Amino acid sequence: MFAQPGEEGEERDLVLELKLLADVGLVGLPNAGKSTLITAVSSARPKVADYPFTTLVPNLGVVQYADGVPFVIADIPGLIAGAHQGVGLGTRFLRHIERTRILVHLIDVHEVPSDDPLRPFRLVEHELLSYSPEMQGKPRVIALNKIDLIYEPETLHQICQSYQETGQPVVLLSALDGRGLPELLRILVQLLSLAGEPELSLSDSGYEAE
Repeated sequence: MFAQPGEEGEERDLVLELKLLADVGLVGLPNAGKSTLITAVSSARPKVADYPFTTLVPNLGVVQYADGVPFVIADIPGLIAGAHQGVGLGTRFLRHIERTRILVHLIDVHEVPSDDPLRPFRLVEHELLSYSPEMQGKPRVIALNKIDLIYEPETLHQICQSYQETGQPVVLLSALDGRGLPELLRILVQLLSLAGEPELSLSDSGYEAE
């Protein structure tokens, strides 16, 4: 019989991080109307109010359009400048759209600066790409929301033209009264059919070792 003294055991600290898995992620500035939109297209019922940061956690909704395959849409709380560095709990929200297949930029046309209409889009894009360069490869759709608050057709036309210059699909939308919703869903179903299934990697398991 032969024995050796035992050695010290190994220790490891694990951080378990949950990332929601959704097909479509709604992104935008606070109070852009994301919760109203997900309420209009699914059975999800997040809190809706007319002040920023109403949504404090991501909400998921299942969308069924026409005879297309149902898909999951995620309402991500509003992003602000510095979100990729954790400002406004931004990093807690951004991680949930890493695994989405399509991003929908929801823009409040009523709050678009007249001297720089693309400012809200550029701000959110900057936060997305600063957080993860992989966001660059995701298809985008721009939804110009709250068109019911714009009473001058020429103003709306100019805003629409500015966003069409991004090269992304642009939809005029009122999540409140339903205008533009069928067109938005049609585009999303079409893009999802082209995007294919998301690829899962080891990082998608949600385990990180320290």
